[in-house]
Amino acid sequence: MGCALSGYAGLSLWHETAGSDWTPRPALPGDTDVDVAVVGGGLTGLWTAYYLAEADPSLRIAVLESEVAGFGASGRNGGWCSALFPASLDSLSSMAGGGQAGRQAALAQHAAMRATVDEVVRAAAAEGIDAHAAKGGTVVLARSRAQLIRAAAEVEHARSWGRGEDDLRLLGATKAKTVLRGSRTRGATYTPDCAVLHPARLVRGLAEAVERRGVRLHEQTRVTRIEPGRAVTEHGTVRAGTVVRATEGYTAQLDGHRRAVAPVYSLIIATEPLPAATWDEIGLSRRETFSDHRHLVVYGQRTADDRLVFGGRGAPYHLGSRIKPEHDRDEHVFAGLYASLVDLFPVLTGTRVTHAWGGALGIPRDWTASVGLDRSTGLAWAGGYVGDGLSTTNLAGRTLRDLVLGHDTELVRLPWVGHRSPLWEREPLRWLGINAGLRAMTFADAEESLTRRPSLVARAVSPLLH
Repeated sequence: MGCALSGYAGLSLWHETAGSDWTPRPALPGDTDVDVAVVGGGLTGLWTAYYLAEADPSLRIAVLESEVAGFGASGRNGGWCSALFPASLDSLSSMAGGGQAGRQAALAQHAAMRATVDEVVRAAAAEGIDAHAAKGGTVVLARSRAQLIRAAAEVEHARSWGRGEDDLRLLGATKAKTVLRGSRTRGATYTPDCAVLHPARLVRGLAEAVERRGVRLHEQTRVTRIEPGRAVTEHGTVRAGTVVRATEGYTAQLDGHRRAVAPVYSLIIATEPLPAATWDEIGLSRRETFSDHRHLVVYGQRTADDRLVFGGRGAPYHLGSRIKPEHDRDEHVFAGLYASLVDLFPVLTGTRVTHAWGGALGIPRDWTASVGLDRSTGLAWAGGYVGDGLSTTNLAGRTLRDLVLGHDTELVRLPWVGHRSPLWEREPLRWLGINAGLRAMTFADAEESLTRRPSLVARAVSPLLH
């Protein structure tokens, strides 16, 4: 399993098929002054620059990227642009003070996420970015009694928050199979709030869009330190009234931020293009994204060229929050993904996998994404998406626009704004805790396959992972 090309184009299927020239843009030429310095050339940084430049074309904005735009998770993810947010409505309500006000704030956050799916598709189309978008929603199969119980509970919880059938619904086995014919399907949940995308085409197109608006994008420019009023790089210092940290899984590589966000790897495989007869057996006629209700997360999509892309967690967290190219590949995890894929769709037995890759996503200690601006220092941040960043980055960019420009909007009053996650434990406790949690989720799925009841292990560990 592997990618056919070397260099940046060989990082993933997405990078190979982005239709982009991966030659790095010029690095920062030396010390400079701007109004806003954005650290990180992924989707968070680029959306922030895009909306700021759109709102105020006079702003001097520089985006500083250590590799090339779209190098990290923004160009390697599973292609789900969804309304998923890593914190539950209950958690968001508590963050907003609870009671009726907290409830309304949590629902406002959810509504903003739903609207963000459409905004990403709209903005991409407006900029002429062909991201292969299709808004078919998400189907999450229940393939055991325990999973069906969990699916029903999820829908019941949604109803308790006033979320209707147009938001999330429970499908019986027959209806579920009209969407996706996975083995042992007993039912499913379905939401319309997800668009499938080619992430590298989106991020590379967005990089070009911000340059058209006068934003300076410096690649091969690694920022080593962020301080009030400046970002220090290997090529010089960028002085700015506002410095935005948009480094997600790479945050631990900044001086003083090692415990802020833990980089945890997610790995993905992609099949060769599948014939129409195979897709007739599988489904996904509207290119719905899909998963199932197991504990150890898996995710998949049907690409525009009829490949099946399938990913999941399970790769270990590396001591000291280390990020290395060799961590992008784990043959044991790739083999496990292929086995899970064939178990889900037996028709794929013997199908060739053409690409396999991985990358680090960012996980804060309380599993809650956040965005904010400290006006006393001029330091802003966004991230901690826990794998739900393809959409949330856009909401972050629009929110940072309003915060930086001092606009009092509904976005700046959402409960995730200004949230500060606690720091991760020091090593080796961080390494022990994260990997124990990953193993517990694997064990929980095995437990359910034996007992056919919801896992006791998952129930015990869940409070530690959220």
